[in-house]
Amino acid sequence: MKSITKYEQWKEIVEHEKHLLLFVKTTNCSVCEGLFPQIAVLENDTTIPFYVANAAEVPELAGQLSLFTAPVVILIKQGKEYARYARFVPVQEVIEKLHELMKWEE
Repeated sequence: MKSITKYEQWKEIVEHEKHLLLFVKTTNCSVCEGLFPQIAVLENDTTIPFYVANAAEVPELAGQLSLFTAPVVILIKQGKEYARYARFVPVQEVIEKLHELMKWEE
């Protein structure tokens, strides 16, 4: 997973990537730390790029994306939000949505 450290970096990524997954966590979040490896391992089974950002370190990103909790998993399809999962993330649903996005890449 590639890290996002600035909001400008995020805007550039969204412009250039056809599809992507964004994992947003925050500092001292045990739920984030527990979920992160479960989501990160999914990157091995897909061609869709994965990114991670810390909302405490990039507050502008959290504000612009209206993120009020963590963790948040957002799937982007052609520059637009396709799916969002917050706090309690159903990993199986994320897998299903990733498979749908991969079909769009074919």
